[in-house]
Amino acid sequence: MDKKTTSRDGTPLAYQVTGQGPTVVLVSGAMSTGGTLAPLAQRLADRCTAVVYDRRGRGESGDTKPYAVEREVEDLAALIDAVGGEAALFGVSSGGALVLEAVASGLPAGRAAVYEVPYADFLQGGAEREATYKEQLNKALSEDRRGDAVELFLRLTGLAEVMIQRARQSPMWAGMEAVAPSLAHDDTVMGDGLLPRDRLAAISVPVLAVAGGASPEWMHRAGQAVAEAVPQGTYRLLPGQTHMVEPEVLGPVLADFVTG
Repeated sequence: MDKKTTSRDGTPLAYQVTGQGPTVVLVSGAMSTGGTLAPLAQRLADRCTAVVYDRRGRGESGDTKPYAVEREVEDLAALIDAVGGEAALFGVSSGGALVLEAVASGLPAGRAAVYEVPYADFLQGGAEREATYKEQLNKALSEDRRGDAVELFLRLTGLAEVMIQRARQSPMWAGMEAVAPSLAHDDTVMGDGLLPRDRLAAISVPVLAVAGGASPEWMHRAGQAVAEAVPQGTYRLLPGQTHMVEPEVLGPVLADFVTG
């Protein structure tokens, strides 16, 4: 990241700007830094000014305590001010939940798009699974068992046990443990894991909810529900895509929405 700004509570935020055109701030999900969305930013660059940043507690950004979702909304406000005072927002997974909360709270963003926010009420037993994860995650982090916290998250995503153990032996594991405390941030953003219909009904800007055609059916239902709950909501399904959406496929759809 080659630029820095400061949030309202004094937290330094690292960010990077790519391209030209209408501005869109890209918000990463759990276990991710701004670099995770850099390939998408590059794909948008010929039509949009794409901003990627390290959310607080990750990468080159700071992490002032205590954490609150409101502080992350203030982070987005600071970024928008830093890049000209006007921007659309895009968030992936739990980053999408942050984007929706930001625009529901009145953050001055002209448009918002989200990709596969994992609301648990569309998965059978999802609410109970979310509650168990929250309890176990908080315990692991309170005891500084970062590796165990990462395992809990990977297990929540459905990753097979053999793949989790392989990940533990990989060179990337140290980096995953480094951002493990931020899992609590995403968990707080997701709240009880259920679709916040009343909150979404307060959103006054156009919202695009996107899901991958190769993702589980419950993800499709969650995306549709977001679009239906927002007064100006639209739903789009990308054939053949999973939760790890390809920038080459998502990029044109997002650019059309931001520039439209």
